[in-house]
Amino acid sequence: MTDAVLDLDGLTKTYGARRAVDGLTFRVERGEVFGFLGPNGAGKSTTIRMAMGLVRPNAGSVRVLGRDVWLDGPEALPHVGALIEAPAFYPHLSGLDNLRVLASVLGTSGGRRLHDVLALVHLADRARDRVGTYSLGMKQRLAIAMALIDEPELLVLDEPANGLDPAGIVEMRDLLRGLADGGTTVFVSSHVLHEIQHTCDRVAIINHGRLVRLAQVADLVSDPGEFSVRVDAPAPALVALRGQPWGAGARIEGDSLVTASPTGRGRDLWQFLAAAGHPPDELAARRHSLEEVFLQLTGGGER
Repeated sequence: MTDAVLDLDGLTKTYGARRAVDGLTFRVERGEVFGFLGPNGAGKSTTIRMAMGLVRPNAGSVRVLGRDVWLDGPEALPHVGALIEAPAFYPHLSGLDNLRVLASVLGTSGGRRLHDVLALVHLADRARDRVGTYSLGMKQRLAIAMALIDEPELLVLDEPANGLDPAGIVEMRDLLRGLADGGTTVFVSSHVLHEIQHTCDRVAIINHGRLVRLAQVADLVSDPGEFSVRVDAPAPALVALRGQPWGAGARIEGDSLVTASPTGRGRDLWQFLAAAGHPPDELAARRHSLEEVFLQLTGGGER
C-alpha cells in the first residue's frame, strides 16, 4: 500500500447542470512536491476547497493521512497547512507579531516555533519589521510561514507565485523544494508552468473538471518517440533517415536532426546512422516544455 497523504476518489461537484469537478481521482504521496494544473475554470479551486473541507462534494471522497475529510475533519485537517486565498495581515504589526496573533487563535504556544518558521521562509532578518513595509514576495512567504505554524504534514498552496517578479518566483521554488526536502508534502496549484516544471515531482492536469494526465514531470517533458541528433553532414544523413519507413518524419531543426528511432531506443538509432556512415556526435531524447504538453492536453485553453 502506498503512503498517500492526500487521496481523492471519484470527487464530483455540480452547480446546477454544470459539473465543476467530474469524478476526479488521484493520490499525493508522502514527501513529494505535487503540481495541480488546469486552465482557468477547469475546477482547480473547487477541488482544493473540497479537499480542505470548505465545499461539500456531491459524490466521492477526500482522505488526508487516511482520514475522510468530511467524516473525520477535526482529526485530519489539523495536519494540513493551507494558503488558498489572498493572505490577510495586520500591516501595522511586525511579521513576528502577525504570527503571534495567529498562534493565539489556533491555540498554539508559538515560542521558538515562530522564529523557526520565519527562518524557514527566509524572513528572520525582517521578523520585527512592519508587514506594511514588506514586498509582495515577502508577504507570500509570510503567508506560508503562517501555514507552517502547526508543523503540517501536508502544505496546500493555491497560486503561491501569483504576482511575484522573476526573483520572487525563484525564491518560491527554492522554498517549496526545501520544505519537501525537510519532510513536508507540498501540493501546489499554479499557472507558472515553467516553475512547476522545475519544482514538482509529479503533476495532475485537469480540464473541464476531469483528469486528463497524471505523470512524473520528467516523463511528460520527454518524448521517447523522437531524438535530437548532431552529425557532421545533416543533409545526406536526412536522406538516409527518410529512406526508412520509421524515418519519414525526420527533419532538420537548427543544426540538429530530429527523427524517430527504428525501435524507439536511442542506441538503435545511433547504430543505424553509424552504419549509414553518419556516426552521431550527440544524440538525446527530444524534450518539450511542460507548457507545450499542457497546451496540447487542454486544447490551448487559458491557464
